[in-house]
Amino acid sequence: MKIKQLNRENVFFVIHLLRKDLMKINMKVFITGGTGCIGQYVTLAAAERGHEVIVLSRTPGKYAPMLGMGNIKIVKGLMTDYSLMAEYAGGCDAVISIALGWGNEPVSMLTNDTLATVNLLEITEKAGVGKFIFTSSTAAMGHNRPDMDETFCNMPLNLYGSTKAAIEAYVLGFSQYFPEAGQEPRKVAIKRNVIRPGYTYATPCFEGGTTQLDPRFRDIADAVVNNKPIRIIKHDGTQFLSAGQIAKAYVSLLESDLNEQVFLALAADYITWERIASIALEEYPQSASEIELEDKGWSSTPMMYGVGKMKRVFGLEFTGEDEIREHVKWNIKMAINKKEGN
Repeated sequence: MKIKQLNRENVFFVIHLLRKDLMKINMKVFITGGTGCIGQYVTLAAAERGHEVIVLSRTPGKYAPMLGMGNIKIVKGLMTDYSLMAEYAGGCDAVISIALGWGNEPVSMLTNDTLATVNLLEITEKAGVGKFIFTSSTAAMGHNRPDMDETFCNMPLNLYGSTKAAIEAYVLGFSQYFPEAGQEPRKVAIKRNVIRPGYTYATPCFEGGTTQLDPRFRDIADAVVNNKPIRIIKHDGTQFLSAGQIAKAYVSLLESDLNEQVFLALAADYITWERIASIALEEYPQSASEIELEDKGWSSTPMMYGVGKMKRVFGLEFTGEDEIREHVKWNIKMAINKKEGN
């Protein structure tokens, strides 16, 4: 069964590559969450490729530097403002859903994220938009299993993973409308694809821009600058990917003819937080900090996600350390500014 699926994929991918080589048509693209950690880089990457970009943001005033490109427009709004979404998605060639509507309980997560994104999907299809890209997460896959790739079933462990898995199911399953009695089902024309990022970090594109919520990069930098111990769990790490790297995957998918595909977006290498702490000490050699490892018995052999599909289809394969070093430098600069009261 798996061999048949891969053969079917290969046919789609060969057609996609041939078409992509023939021409690139500039598109009008609506992006929700286009000023966030990942979204800021996707917005800029799409604009740099010549596409016209409309961004939905809760706080557009913070991102005025983006407007300097000329082909970026930022509008204020929420994912649950469906009339606004219909207004701006209409007339676009593609919609990229990156925004996350959070909820601390099942119903609030369902309302703020799952329902909001499914509404956007239906709005997009009814407006005649050609492409829809949904930003999921490896959290949708849940339980770690060896060599997990896009063929593995989703087994989410929390509400965040559950909303992502549920939306994936709607996006991929929305191939037609159920018919009224006595009528034929109407197929949808919109191409629907999913990107599943893992751990994604971001050095802001400009002063005041967005970085990731995880404080560990910041905490390591603060410890190094202030000569404090750097406390790390032994063997803890992941397949880190920068927002700038993942933006390349979004643009490649945006400019493709693919449909109903899922792509894991992570680096091909595994980097530990211990290694990141070592990089911080290399970049701030005057520090008297030392790394203190907490041994929780975690294996030195990491559980890895398979990222071969991104390479097969788009020729994209990412490694983490060079980008991480630049992000560590930025965090050290922020820590120094904080220490000096700037």
